[in-house]
Formats: sequence, C-alpha cells, structure tokens
Amino acid sequence: MKTQAMEQKIALITGASRGLGAALAEALCETHHVVAVARTTGALEELDDRIQAKGGKATLAPMDITNSDAMAQLCRSIFDRWGAGRETMAGTLSLWAHTAVHAAPLSPASHMDTKDWEKSVAANVTVMGTLIPFIAPLLGSDGKALFFDDPQAGRKFFGAYGATKAAQIALARSWQAETLNTGPNIHVLTPRPMPTATRARFFPGEDRSPLTAPAAEAKRLLAEIA
Repeated sequence: MKTQAMEQKIALITGASRGLGAALAEALCETHHVVAVARTTGALEELDDRIQAKGGKATLAPMDITNSDAMAQLCRSIFDRWGAGRETMAGTLSLWAHTAVHAAPLSPASHMDTKDWEKSVAANVTVMGTLIPFIAPLLGSDGKALFFDDPQAGRKFFGAYGATKAAQIALARSWQAETLNTGPNIHVLTPRPMPTATRARFFPGEDRSPLTAPAAEAKRLLAEIA
C-alpha cells in the first residue's frame, strides 16, 4: 500500500540559493516538494519565502556539497522521510537538478591560482563522482537528473572554470549513455545566457537587457524535458 509520502513528488536542487537553481525550485514547487541545497542560509530562507507564497513547500539543506559525509546523510534522510514503505530507495526522488558550480575568476592558464583550481576541481568534478552514486539509487529507473552545459571550455581566460565544467558534463554524458535503456533519465541542457551574478563576474559591463530571465529559462528547460 502506498503511503502519502511515497505518492509525493520530491525534487532535489543542488545549488538552489540563486540564479537558475532558485528559479527551478520556484517552478517545481507547484508540483513537487523541493529539497533545496546551498551554502547560503539567508538566500535559502528567501527562496523558502517565495515558495511558500506560491503555495509550495520546501526543505532547506544549508550545506556544502563538497562535504561528502553531509551529502550522504542528506540522501539517507531523503529516503527515511519520503521512501517509507519502499523495499528499496528507487523512486524516492522524482528529479535532481544540479546547478551548483564554482566559478573561478578569469585568468590566463599560465597564471591560475592554485586554490582556485583546486576549488574548481572539487566543486565541479569531484562532487559529481560523489553525488551520482549517492543519488542514482534514489532516482531509480523513472527519475530524471538535469545537468547544465556552459560552452566556455577552450575560450581564453576560462581555463579553470571551462575545463572543470566540461569534465562535469562529460561525466553526465557518460551516465546518460549508460542509462539510456534502463533509466534514470539523464538530461544535459544548455541554458540561454541569463543575468546571473556568475555571468556578471565573467562579462562585466555587458548589456544585460537581451539576456533571458532565470524564471523564464527554468520554465523553458522544464518544458523541454516534460
């Protein structure tokens, strides 16, 4: 017999405090209970206020995704809360959207700061190798995982960010190919340029008026995978 918790759709957003992650959380809250993960508690609380104003509900998880012990505990807690009555973890999560990224300052490859490089590898690549094995069992065969490409790899000054973001997407595409016939459903999407804080650091002085609002882009991307 299915419990109410089992029937509820759960969406996990890693990197939910601002930008596309926050916009996805707000778009999904109408049909899902959102588990919002980010380091910034204040921004998560503001997101929660907006979700509640829409009549939705969220669980806030203020934590660093590079902390593998914390993320393992979070995944276990998701199953304990919403997987009650299931024989396995499969199907506990309906959707995982991974928008968290470390955007290192632009720099010539020959002048990259070692700490920025290490942070980029940890947050953009190592995390993927940790989270996919943690979250895949929760998604089961029918869940969806969303990753977001940014074609900056190989452009001048984008060395740390571009290289590690490209590695992140390469791993996502491997997982996508491996699960094509078995699930979960892995989607690699390319968002349109948005007026986010990250883009402002990369392109200071850019005319932001032609850029797509994160809320509109979130709705477009979710419609693309529907």
